[in-house]
Amino acid sequence: MGIFDKIFGKTKPADEIAADEKHLNEGLEKTKQGFFSKISKAVAGKSTIDIAFLDELEEILISSDVGLPTTIKIIDRLEARVAKDKYLNANELNQILKDEIGNILAENNTKDLTDFIPNTDKKPYVIMVVGVNGVGKTTTIGKLAYQLKKAGKEVLLGAGDTFRAAAVEQLNLWSERVGVQIVKQAMGSDPAAVAFDTVQSGVAKGVDVVILDTAGRLHNKQGLMDELSKIKKVMSKVIPDAPHEVLLVLDASTGQNALEQAKHFSAATQVTALALTKLDGTAKGGVVLSIADEFKIPIKYIGLGEKMEQLQVFNRQAFIETLFE
Repeated sequence: MGIFDKIFGKTKPADEIAADEKHLNEGLEKTKQGFFSKISKAVAGKSTIDIAFLDELEEILISSDVGLPTTIKIIDRLEARVAKDKYLNANELNQILKDEIGNILAENNTKDLTDFIPNTDKKPYVIMVVGVNGVGKTTTIGKLAYQLKKAGKEVLLGAGDTFRAAAVEQLNLWSERVGVQIVKQAMGSDPAAVAFDTVQSGVAKGVDVVILDTAGRLHNKQGLMDELSKIKKVMSKVIPDAPHEVLLVLDASTGQNALEQAKHFSAATQVTALALTKLDGTAKGGVVLSIADEFKIPIKYIGLGEKMEQLQVFNRQAFIETLFE
């Protein structure tokens, strides 16, 4: 039995597990080639870890956008483990690296998810989606709606990015494609009014999940804080603890820029979950570790391609095993 069968066997049929495994393998191929093939070459023939190897590993990690603070943490932990375990061969180094990467992902409260269904009795479960233009925010919302509907949940979308006509049109297309309802208003409408209508409509219709899109403009910090605070405030008039999740969408292919965006939005609102898109288009998947280490915000979803099925729940174990295989 493969690792994917062990992880997802109880929640998915065999054909879906095989498809997910294929998508993850293909989606991480560039990162595997850029990151782990370099590590394999660096460790080949070594019987011990020395300063020269650690310097080389540091360069590999930084060039893969793991980021300096996270790289130093991994190197320090490696040194401590080697001093204790007396590293002998490449397989053992790989295992130590796997353990330490797993520890970093565990420390940011990332849970090993196996399906898309929110683990909650809240109905509707309200998700507010934030992120800058171009990161794949609207596409992620569409794919998430598809996965939730497939799991038997009734979903309502809210077109809260009223500053771009294309954003409303794109979300409307996704609603038609997936077969879910949408609340929208004219371009230039107050986003808070759209948020209020969406949540109110979600309650009236008895839907399971409400997903609200928001404007993707890079504001100054105060403007962004004010806008997101206003949206949250009007939602709470309908459901006191809404939104239940604030999902920040980041484009993994932008590397350290994604880190800057995470800082920007974390300063403006309480981000509770992350979706990392376009992992299939980058060799810099190391940014996953950098973001996880710095922000301690759980990674919930990863985008691995254009197809509707290529949004996956983030599972640490599956991610790490795929990287190292």
